[in-house]
Amino acid sequence: MTDRVPAAIQPQPGVPQVIQRRFSVSLVWLVPIVAALVGLSMVAHSWLSAGPKITVSFQTAEGLEANKTQVKYKNVVIGTVTGISLSHDRTHVNASIELDASARSFTAEDTQFWVVRPRIGANGVSGVDTLFSGAFIGADAGSSSRESKKFVGLETPPAITYGEKGQRFVLHTDDLGSLGIGSPVYYRRIPVGQVISYQLSADGKGVDLQVFINAPNDRFVLEDTRFWNASGVDVNVSASGVSVDTESLSAILAGGIAFREPDFSPDRPLAAEGYEFRLFENQKTALAPPDGPAIYVRMRFDRSLRGLSQNAPVEFQGVEIGRVVSISMDYDSRAQRFPAVVGVLLYPQRLGAAYDKLAEKIGGKEEGRAARLFRAMVERGLRAQARSGNLLTGQLYIGMDFEPSARPVRLDPKASILEIPTVPGSFDKLQEQLQAMADKFSKIPFDRIAHNLNGTLEALQSSLMQFNAATLPQIGATLEQARKTMEAAASTVAASSPERQELAAAMTELQRTARSVRQLTDFLERHPESLIRGRRSNTRLDDLNIEMESRQ
Repeated sequence: MTDRVPAAIQPQPGVPQVIQRRFSVSLVWLVPIVAALVGLSMVAHSWLSAGPKITVSFQTAEGLEANKTQVKYKNVVIGTVTGISLSHDRTHVNASIELDASARSFTAEDTQFWVVRPRIGANGVSGVDTLFSGAFIGADAGSSSRESKKFVGLETPPAITYGEKGQRFVLHTDDLGSLGIGSPVYYRRIPVGQVISYQLSADGKGVDLQVFINAPNDRFVLEDTRFWNASGVDVNVSASGVSVDTESLSAILAGGIAFREPDFSPDRPLAAEGYEFRLFENQKTALAPPDGPAIYVRMRFDRSLRGLSQNAPVEFQGVEIGRVVSISMDYDSRAQRFPAVVGVLLYPQRLGAAYDKLAEKIGGKEEGRAARLFRAMVERGLRAQARSGNLLTGQLYIGMDFEPSARPVRLDPKASILEIPTVPGSFDKLQEQLQAMADKFSKIPFDRIAHNLNGTLEALQSSLMQFNAATLPQIGATLEQARKTMEAAASTVAASSPERQELAAAMTELQRTARSVRQLTDFLERHPESLIRGRRSNTRLDDLNIEMESRQ
């Protein structure tokens, strides 16, 4: 059997023969090809879904673990710590964090990061859930349009988070006191905000606090609102007595700030964001009416001022118009004494309408008008006294009033500082009277009186001894004899005694005699003629009637 090749494909002489074959792929190669495609897709997906990488520095790595510690925002995981390393200068640690792609907004340069762990602060206990789940990094997205790759972590959680509605205000005070970040802010004893930061003022002479008032309570902050320190327990011992004031238990433990507008405050607009206020020491000072310009005067006292302290009130007829600002000593070479010089700030406008009327009457320029007013009052008898405000605490205050009997005083019109004359106070007069009484009391001859009293007591003791030795036995014998007499009298009047029976018989006979006398008297009243004529026969019936009547 021979194979015949078709003529169409038979080789031709002088032309090379080319044979074409079909390409075939084995099924074995499909598995690695699919695996490669899946791997490439996973790599592409991982590359496309990978978020930004940032570095956050902390003071310590306490509670942080690489590839385990999570980054959360509102308890939603947005990243993971991939590595922890020590800084080159060994002052802090750097935590490398890989954020999710959806958390790209957390790369804003004002984003805040902090480690969430159990803490006890002014707002209570926080981070208790980390006792079981472990610490994590909290995040708060910022609002800046600029991005950053490096951040500095906070050591404590921020007081407010992004998106919280309210306003920030700045308070100026002399010192921080017991206030701190997180200290509550109260409005009519209701917490409405908190302290979020503090720092020294630019000149270093005070402290600037930044507070945040939550909405909608920020609408109660007006331009005339007064803030005061409500920390702890305010115990004030002054000439007015002892006063205790506090805000709440939280303010006692962690400090606090309160605010309110004064009752006399006019209608003021709302305070804008960042408006600056002064932080007063207490509520009384904060809500006090405006003082106006003050004038400085001096007072010289020739007595001990123990109990008078700085900020002690100065009153004019019961109205507080100033305060003590200094107390110093001086020397009077003429009298060789050491008087006390008290510096006082007076606020004339606290006199109210009285100051307006007097100032109008005095006239002249506004500058120096208050000094001229007090000079005129001194010429009319205005004097100052150191008075006792509280006998229990011994606190003193300065009282001013007109003394009709005060000696006239010549004031130096060229003196730059007005000096108000003083007079002894009522307590000083009382001390003088007590001293005079003590002097008179010391003149009493107590030794002579005691000697005479001692002689009298000795004579009395001798008399008592004689009385005990001689008189008392006689009195005892007399009492014994009286007892015997009483016993004899008692036996005599006994019911069974002969004397008692004889006495009863005598009494019976006496009754019969009295009855007979009565019958005779009745008979004579009826028959008085029987005394002359004698007794008649018909008188027997009468006698019978008399006897019957007597028996009845």
